[in-house]
Amino acid sequence: MRTRVLLACLFSGLLFSLAPTAFAAEKPSFKVCWSIFAGWMPWGYAASEGIVKKWGDKYGIDIQVDEVPDYVNSIERYTSGEYAGCAMTNMDALTIPVAAGVDSTALIVGDFSDGADGILIRGANRSLRDLKGKTILLVENSVSHYLLSRALEWALLKESDVTIQNVSDKDIVKAFVSGQGDAVITWNPLLADIKRQAEVDQVFSSHYIPGEIVDLMVVNSQVLASHPELGKALTGAWFETQRLMGLPTAEGAAARAKMAAAAGTTPEDFDEQLDTLRSFYAPRYALAFATGSKMPELMRRVAGFADAHQLLGSEGNGLARIGISFSEGRVIGNRDKVLLRFDPIYLQMADDKSL
Repeated sequence: MRTRVLLACLFSGLLFSLAPTAFAAEKPSFKVCWSIFAGWMPWGYAASEGIVKKWGDKYGIDIQVDEVPDYVNSIERYTSGEYAGCAMTNMDALTIPVAAGVDSTALIVGDFSDGADGILIRGANRSLRDLKGKTILLVENSVSHYLLSRALEWALLKESDVTIQNVSDKDIVKAFVSGQGDAVITWNPLLADIKRQAEVDQVFSSHYIPGEIVDLMVVNSQVLASHPELGKALTGAWFETQRLMGLPTAEGAAARAKMAAAAGTTPEDFDEQLDTLRSFYAPRYALAFATGSKMPELMRRVAGFADAHQLLGSEGNGLARIGISFSEGRVIGNRDKVLLRFDPIYLQMADDKSL
């Protein structure tokens, strides 16, 4: 899920830091990262169970997969060049690394949020209109902020009708449960944690805007161009893990139970969290979504939100200087300065079973 922070002076030595960390006869080595979210738990599982290593070995590379506790920090570290790839949402890819000038490719479209992001208000029998006058905890300029914007549209309210209190994802559960704020916006498993610990009513969720919050594995485009084997290995490992966790068998249940334990929850609760995602367990579904006609429209809406909050520059017209490319040569924004690429080539390989 899931923000933007001003970044400066991040790119000196960027290409050096993104290059394979091994030299001479040793295998090229790459680092990717992820943070706790129901849709990204497969990365931790794939690493711990040796699936990532298996695919890395197939293509003659080493891949280190790190969990970063703070979501925003994980994207900042990718943006600075510490990581070649990072799990993030479509909006955060645009407003953090791309806004900072890092050419990035949405390598894997893993799922879209269909209730995994939600808005909770203290008490019972609440409605969206009850947000008026409330102090709302959220990760500012993240997809939680985007969800608030969409909810306020539904309620015929303005952002000036509420007070936003910026809280990091690693602190938001504790802050709200301890009594801070009147409402909170976050994602699973944090959303589920708050529901268990506080008397709240969920008044809105991403279920009402399906397909707008998309969860990705984003990889530096220059690294990917120089080392397509990284894209192949990551894509192969992801869909092997997705196939396994989607099985309605004891084997699939065991895999999901391990992911649940890593997320600090029960298998039953984790399965409920997965139900709030539209996961692409097979590459053909991810490919169809990534290449669909609605993707440019979706990203134009996201860019509009980013411009309204000056996340793509103070001039409020980010697509005048940044381009976003899609399949079949489609581009929105500046065609001469494409910095975010929804390139389906690796999804196509997975669907063709040519990885």
